[in-house]
Amino acid sequence: MKIVLAKRHSTLDRRGISRQAAGGMSGTLSAAEQLRYSRHLLIPEVGAAGQLRLKNAAVLLIGSGALGSPIAMYLAAAGVGRLGLVDADVVEASNLQRQILHSEAWLGQAKVASAAARLQEVNPHIQIELHACRFTPDNALEIAGGYDVIVDGSDNFPTRFLTNDTAYFLRKPLVYGAIQRFEGQTGVFAPHLAGPCYRCLLPQLPAAGSVPSCQEAGVLGVLPGIIGSLQAMEALKLILGIGVVPLGKLTVYDALRSTFRSLKVERDPQCRLCGDQPQIHSVTNAETTAQPTCEFTQQTMDSITTTELRAVLHGGFTGLLIDVREPEEHALAHIPGARLIPLPTLAEQLGTLPRDRQIYVHCKSGMRSSKAVRMLLERGFSQVKNVTGGIDAWLAEESAR
Repeated sequence: MKIVLAKRHSTLDRRGISRQAAGGMSGTLSAAEQLRYSRHLLIPEVGAAGQLRLKNAAVLLIGSGALGSPIAMYLAAAGVGRLGLVDADVVEASNLQRQILHSEAWLGQAKVASAAARLQEVNPHIQIELHACRFTPDNALEIAGGYDVIVDGSDNFPTRFLTNDTAYFLRKPLVYGAIQRFEGQTGVFAPHLAGPCYRCLLPQLPAAGSVPSCQEAGVLGVLPGIIGSLQAMEALKLILGIGVVPLGKLTVYDALRSTFRSLKVERDPQCRLCGDQPQIHSVTNAETTAQPTCEFTQQTMDSITTTELRAVLHGGFTGLLIDVREPEEHALAHIPGARLIPLPTLAEQLGTLPRDRQIYVHCKSGMRSSKAVRMLLERGFSQVKNVTGGIDAWLAEESAR
C-alpha cells in the first residue's frame, strides 16, 4: 500500500472522467480479476471494457466515516483502480455504530489507516492512497487534481462547500450526500456538464448552530449505508458512462416513511460560483474557511472541562448546573444535580435563574450549551461558563475509569 499525492495527466471523456494517456492505462484484466469481477463481466453495460474503465479510474473520497464507509467498500469491491481517502480523524467508540469500515481493534488510531487495512482485505488488486489530513483550501486543489470523481462523505458545511468549489474549478463531477437522524439526500453536481453546483442548492453557509450536526442530532446507524451506497452507484455510473446522471436532481430518502422523492435543483444564474457573473474565483472564500465545528464558539467564551466540573461538583458547589438538552436525552444519561432546561425554553425561564451565583451549562457535546451561554451573557448574566465536550465527554471519562 502506498501513500501517493502525485497528480496524473489525463484526457477527459464526455462526462469529464479522465482517461489516462496512452501508456498509462492498463489494458487487460488478470485471471484473478476476471474471476473476481465475473458478475460485472456478465452485464452488457459493463463487460470487460467497463471493468477496465473502473480499473483505470481514480476516485477521491472526502471522509472515511459514516458515509465514507459504504462508499469506500463498494468502490473498492467494484474494482476502482485508485481510491484516495482524505481524513484526519481517529477511530472513536461512538463511530462504530455506523462507520462499518472500522472496529474496536482500531480505536484511537487513524481512520485512514483503519480504512486502508479493511479495504485491502476487500480487494487487494486496487491502490489505496491515504491523505491523513484535513481537506482545506490550502491543499484541496493539489489533492483532488489527480482524481476523476470527487465523492463527498463529509459531515460539515464548510467542507461541503470546499468539495463543491474544488470540483468546480477542476471541472470534475461531485457526488454529494448528507444524512441526519432518519433522512438522507444525495445528488451529482457538475456545472461543466450543464448541471448546477452545490451553491445553487445552498447559496450561503447556514448560521452557526441553526442546523444541528449528526453529533448533536444523531443518526440511525443504517442510514449512511443506504445513502453511501447510492453515492457509490452514481460514482460507478459516471466512470462507466452508463445510465442517467442525476444533474439538477436531489434524491431524498425518508427512512421512517420508507419513501424516496426527487427535488429539482436548477442552475442559479445568480450563483456566486457557477452563475452568469461569478463572484467566487478561488477555493479560499468565506464559506470554505469557516470553522467546521463548534470549537471556535467554545474557545471564545469562558469554559470548564468535565474533569474540572467533576472536581467542582464534589467540592461543595453552590451554583447551578444547567442541562439544555431535550428531556428524552436527559432521561438516557445526565449529570447528577443538573437542572434540565431545554434550549428552546431557556429564554422564558431566565427569571428563575440566579444572577449572583456561578452557572455552568452543558449539552451533548458543547454546541447548544454555547448558544445558551451566549444568550445568558447577552441578558446580563456574568458568571457563566460552558462545559466543553458536554455529556459525551463526561461519560467518556467515566468509561475510562
